[in-house]
Formats: sequence, structure tokens, C-alpha cells
Amino acid sequence: MDRLDAMQLFVRIAELGSFAAVAQQMGLARSVVTRQIAGLEAHLGVKLMARSTRRLSLTSAGTAYLEKCRVILNLVEAAETDVAEERLAPRGNIRISLPLSFGIKRLAPLLLDFSRRYPEVGLDMDYSDRRVKLIEEGIDLSIRITRRLEGGDVARKIGASHMQVVAAPDYLARHGRPRHPGELVHHECLGYTAGGTTQQWQFMVDGQLLGFAVRSRIHANNGDVLAEAAAQGLGITLQPDFIIEMPLAAGRLEAILGDYPVPKLGIYAMLPSNRQVPHRVRVLMDFLAAGLA
Repeated sequence: MDRLDAMQLFVRIAELGSFAAVAQQMGLARSVVTRQIAGLEAHLGVKLMARSTRRLSLTSAGTAYLEKCRVILNLVEAAETDVAEERLAPRGNIRISLPLSFGIKRLAPLLLDFSRRYPEVGLDMDYSDRRVKLIEEGIDLSIRITRRLEGGDVARKIGASHMQVVAAPDYLARHGRPRHPGELVHHECLGYTAGGTTQQWQFMVDGQLLGFAVRSRIHANNGDVLAEAAAQGLGITLQPDFIIEMPLAAGRLEAILGDYPVPKLGIYAMLPSNRQVPHRVRVLMDFLAAGLA
């Protein structure tokens, strides 16, 4: 009997509280069960169980070892299940949280393609820019666009989004074209609010990442609104490519300050920290990463 089998045997004895019951359940002689546990204790160098004629109880070392055994055995079971599932078409439901604008423009077409390709997977899509609580809300997967993750986040990067500063040709004709990020303070900027505050705009200047304060009269927590305001000549805005690609192509907006790159935004698949990733969720992440590439 190998180490893993011994762990399984130990867990069963701890759960049933009886060597005899486990021996009967597994079709083994009681002496075999006793010998296996004695061998495990000898290997570990600690007593796991206190045994008497009337009862069996775990020692403090046995209690700690039991918790770790359960974690290890659960991981082994999950790994074997995943390998088995990978031979089959993914199935089951996925609850996914998606950012509003990016979700509608870029992810919705991919998710519909995924649904056609994998008809045994159900998708429950929630489009919102709020930061969801994955475990509390029962979300299997959340797509987040951000420059930085927080400690404890479980995530896989599946793409990146370029940022550009844009304004309408009419605005630039009336107010002039800024040549340096420092000149933005003299312009009307359209501020994206995150958590109720407008952040500084960051640019790479001479190899350094610098922040520049901007003056904003119009704020919104939605980039589409700000891009439309800019297209109507109300100011300058800093937006990701998926927001501004159409008005740029139509000539309603022009890119400015191209000599001063803005840091990219990472596109991340966020996962609950309390469980293994199901096969169907991994397949979806791979599908989205390939589509965004």
C-alpha cells in the first residue's frame, strides 16, 4: 500500500472511528489495517491515534494531519476528475461577470461563439462595471480590466488593452493641440471616475512613468459616454482602444500625444480563491484568450 492509500485509510478510520468498521468496509483483515496505520505513524515519527478497547481518538498531531490529508486527497480527486472531463465535451453552467462596455463590444460575440461551439455549457452573463465578490455571489469567472491586481487575487491574464488620448478635430481647431502631457492642465478634460474620484493621467516621459493632473468639468464612470462627449467637441479624453476605435475610424476623434505612451490595461480572468477551477471554466478562459489575441 503506497502513501496515498495509507492517507485514505487513515481518513476513513478517523471518520468512522473504528479499525474494525473500516476493515469490514474495505474487505481487509483488521490486522492489515492496524499494520498500515502503525507503518504510517512510524514513517511520520508521531502518534496519530490514541487507541483503547472502548474508543479511538486522534492526537493533536493526528488532527492536524487529518486536515492536510483531506486537502491532498481532494486535490488528487479534482485532478483525476479534470483529466477524465478533458476527454469529454465540457458541460455544466458558468456564471460570468463582465465589464459593461468591453463586455458588450468584445466579449459578447466571443461568448456567443463559445455557446454555439459548446452547447452543453450554460452561460449566465452579468454585465456591470462594479467589482463583484466572487465567492459570496457564486460567480465562477469575472473579467476585469485594470493596471494592477490586488494581493490575494487569483487571476489569469488573457489580454491587454491600449490606451489613447483623443479629441475631436473641432475641439483641437478651437483650443489647439497639446504637444506635451503637462499642457493638458490648460484644456478641458473628460474624466473617468473610478470609485467616485478622477485619477491622474499617466504617461511615459523620458523613460519615466509620470502622473499629470487634469482639469475636468464633465465626469462619468462609463467610457462610451466620455468618448461621445469628446466626439462632440466637449474636451479631451483618455480611453482604451475598444471604446474609441469606431469614432477614430469615422474621423470623429483624433489621437494626440502619441509620443508619450500610456500604460496598457491588463485584461484578467478572475477566479474564486476557494475552489479548483472546473474544466468548463478553463476551456472558456482558453477560448477568450485565443479570441482576444
